Amino acid sequence: MPLLRLASSLGADDPENIVAEAYFQLCKRWHHLQQKQAAAAYLRTTIHNLARMHHRRQHTIHHHARSTTAEMVLSAETTALQHHDHHTLHQALQQLPARQKQALVLRHWHDLTQNEIAALLQVTVGTVKTHTHRAVNALTHTLAPLR
Repeated sequence: MPLLRLASSLGADDPENIVAEAYFQLCKRWHHLQQKQAAAAYLRTTIHNLARMHHRRQHTIHHHARSTTAEMVLSAETTALQHHDHHTLHQALQQLPARQKQALVLRHWHDLTQNEIAALLQVTVGTVKTHTHRAVNALTHTLAPLR
């Protein structure tokens, strides 16, 4: 009973399991104990450590559950607006000349450097800069009324 009270006082929501685990750990290590009188101290220390580990695990589980739930649950309105914005941007991209669209997509969606884009498109870095700048200006002009 004193060990159950210890586990409960440490805030364990399942003190019986913690005490049982402590006894199991003691049985595994029984032959390593130098003094058999140290068994009670070993049990108390083990219960303390198990309760702490349990609290940490529960905190981590609750933390991840809250962050995952917040990320996954979007309202229908938010989802519809995101889909509409994506569709609108896709339409605006389709109106760009091919080289401007390629430069913009490679730069901002694929995170390539200007040098990598120039090598890929077989143009100079200055041409990549020009195409990217013109594409951004065209998209800004096309999408400005929608803001």
